Amino acid sequence: MQKFEFQAETKQLLDLMIHSIYSNKEIFLRELISNSSDALDKLRFESLTNDKLKDLAVDLHIRIDVDSKKRTLSVIDNGIGMSRQEVIDYVGTIARSGSKEFLRLLSEKKDRVISPELIGQFGVGLYASFMVADKITIVTRKAGENTATFWESTGDGTYSLDETTRDSAGTTITLHLKPEDTEDELHDYTREWKIREIVRKYSDYVQYPIKMKIERSEIERDKDGKPKEGAKEKTVVTDETLNSIKAIWTRPEDDVSDDEYKEFYKHISHDWNDPLTRIVFKAEGLHEFRGLLFIPSKAPMDMYVREGEQGIHLYIRRIFIMNDCKELIPEYLRFLRGVVDSEDLSLNISREILQKNRQIQVIRQKVIAKVLEKLEDIKSNDKETYLKFWNEFGQILKEGIFHDAKNREKLLDLTMMYSTQSDSSLTTFREYISRMQAGQDTIYYMSGKSRQAIENSPHLEAFKDKGYEVLLFTHPVDELWVQSVFEFDKMPLKSIGKGTIDLGTEEEKKQAQEKRKETEKDFRTLLDSLRASLQDNIKEVRLSSRLTSSPVCLVGEQSDLTPQMEEMLRAMGQDIPKTKRILEVNPDHPIIVQMQKRFSENKKDPVLNDYAELLYGLALLAEGSQPPDQGKFSKTIADVMARALS
Repeated sequence: MQKFEFQAETKQLLDLMIHSIYSNKEIFLRELISNSSDALDKLRFESLTNDKLKDLAVDLHIRIDVDSKKRTLSVIDNGIGMSRQEVIDYVGTIARSGSKEFLRLLSEKKDRVISPELIGQFGVGLYASFMVADKITIVTRKAGENTATFWESTGDGTYSLDETTRDSAGTTITLHLKPEDTEDELHDYTREWKIREIVRKYSDYVQYPIKMKIERSEIERDKDGKPKEGAKEKTVVTDETLNSIKAIWTRPEDDVSDDEYKEFYKHISHDWNDPLTRIVFKAEGLHEFRGLLFIPSKAPMDMYVREGEQGIHLYIRRIFIMNDCKELIPEYLRFLRGVVDSEDLSLNISREILQKNRQIQVIRQKVIAKVLEKLEDIKSNDKETYLKFWNEFGQILKEGIFHDAKNREKLLDLTMMYSTQSDSSLTTFREYISRMQAGQDTIYYMSGKSRQAIENSPHLEAFKDKGYEVLLFTHPVDELWVQSVFEFDKMPLKSIGKGTIDLGTEEEKKQAQEKRKETEKDFRTLLDSLRASLQDNIKEVRLSSRLTSSPVCLVGEQSDLTPQMEEMLRAMGQDIPKTKRILEVNPDHPIIVQMQKRFSENKKDPVLNDYAELLYGLALLAEGSQPPDQGKFSKTIADVMARALS
């Protein structure tokens, strides 16, 4: 026997489990059954490609065994089992990426009452067993190995390991139960009725029999059902299956209640929140398959972890093949949970075959179409629900705009964003188009680090003055998809931070252009002087049609990367060459007017170079960037102020 210490985070979790107060303590059994179900799934899948395991993958089941005198409850399976090292890796540590966040949430709760939603969300079922048990023992034998491993802990921060024996592969988890305490919501979990209640409530849809030996007192009766004279009661033990083992996705949707769907979702997703909605479909013809998919109501903590599981289970003729079947859905739909069951695929299919299989590609396209169709229906008929979805998964869905060209238009139709039209409400492209001004033929947008930064940008000044609405893109993913989208519903998209801008009717645009040409004649030499002073940082200086109250701003060419995109790429380790942009100046601003006057008086005035540096720095600060040489910029400000005050 060897003694080990738990991982530091596991120690914290055990301490909270043992010394805190939790609601719905019965959750522990649901989690243990789910773990056993996963072990059976893994053995069944491994047996498809490993002939040595085929004889083991028969009569797969879960057994619950209780001893009311010893006050023990055991959950037993004949699944894949664990090796000694796997016990250390999977039981001695918390590997789930959200464990630290889970511990933080627990420690911050003042009343220390933790809902089952939290426990289920973070997958800490085994540790939840310490809510009802003083000691837990595990005996497990890996399929294909001869020796078994014994694990034991009282939750004191340590656990013991030893070598032992087990007749066959699988795992037995035995809980040494605490005394019954109704005030503390501790039931007697050795009672048959209580176990039946928990299994029926949480695990009725597990795809394997959950068996339990049931003792009954019986007496021999006559044909009328009356006890025979002199007959004595005798104890009869029967082996009963506690769950229904129904493949819920094979039943007509009208025959399944909402509660049944909710419980099935909780079983396959390990999420204790109700799903936001479900998607049920069946395809017939050349390829036959069924699907039962759910959109969660809350995003899990590991949603942005690329190696996280995507949650789609693949079945073939109701036989489990694999979970986390990434080939069935694109990454931008990785929030989906559910089941796809094919009638045509081979049971011996592998990951490598899946990637090239045409039937899988057909199923994948059908899944995508059904999900997008469902989302469009919710957006059109239940906006409140759609807003809940968008707030949780909108940023993930937008990844598909640049990854999935085939469905780009549908995804753009589903996209919601903020705009200058409202301080709080999200809008869509079609809603934006419906509010466009007479004669407006372009959808205007601007991207930035935050809404506040965009709304304070000088680029918006002309749009505010003329009442033009501008869409606001503030998420990093927006910087990616706008690079590949040039129009929506045949209406061009234009960044107000790039190119030239002329607003109004065709006649107003023509007049503005003619006026700018005339003004430029007066300012041409000053503009050339500014360009010469700033040639290391900018490629052109021109008069602006978008500024009304600010002196300057920086704009890019249509093909230029935005400053935010450059920052993202550099953060990813890419070597991005410096982009020289265009400095636009407002000829009506007092600073520019005075500079023009001073330049006319003395074209070689050295102070003009300082003003040029300050204008460039102001333009950078206005967009949320920093001057390239902050020390030099500060010194220039001080020098100009000193001259002005002397």
